[in-house]
Amino acid sequence: MNKSELIKRLAEERDLSLEEATEIVTIFFDSMKEALQNGDRVEIRGFGSFKIKEYDGYQGRNPKTGKPVNVSPKRLPFFRAGKELKEYLNT
Repeated sequence: MNKSELIKRLAEERDLSLEEATEIVTIFFDSMKEALQNGDRVEIRGFGSFKIKEYDGYQGRNPKTGKPVNVSPKRLPFFRAGKELKEYLNT
């Protein structure tokens, strides 16, 4: 399911216009992104949690040329599935 399919499903389930459903989904995802950007953890009970993991920079190697490459530090999102989601998927 992609974002537009989610919007369409929300509009159908709740008898909303596509514009209203788009606004709701956009606010939801923007709020999550903003919280993660600020270093907050986002937890949706029964579904899972999102947090940011920070990775230090390191010296890597280009596999094609073998030359050293500096890999800069980065922050990446990490998702951990909740207990209820795991149980649902394994029934």
